[in-house]
Amino acid sequence: MPEPASLEDGPPLILPTTDLLSLRAVVTATRPPDPQAAVAAWLAEELDRAAVVAPEVLPPRVVTLHATVSHRNDVTDPIGCVTRVYHGEEDADDHAVSVLSPVGAALIGLSEGNRSAGAPRRGAFAA
Repeated sequence: MPEPASLEDGPPLILPTTDLLSLRAVVTATRPPDPQAAVAAWLAEELDRAAVVAPEVLPPRVVTLHATVSHRNDVTDPIGCVTRVYHGEEDADDHAVSVLSPVGAALIGLSEGNRSAGAPRRGAFAA
């Protein structure tokens, strides 16, 4: 398995202040032995490097919480459509994925056309 890219190599991330505060609470509450602790730790690092803006000036087509987004995995090549939700709100029938799942975390703050670089995002990008 290839080494993940460094955080500096990642795509630009943009978050509204509301998402940042909510996501910080989620990652702070997620610790070992929780199975999502590794994704939460990685997500915390991504939050540290994100550009944070007021919700009213958030550029269009940025992936936020409760946003439905099309994405493609460059490794397996399928195109998927998911809604990013809080952990515990997942629903396979509605394609709702937790922000603590690899796909949910991978899409955080990406803009249309951005390709993710680091783990656990390897291969995903917002379409």
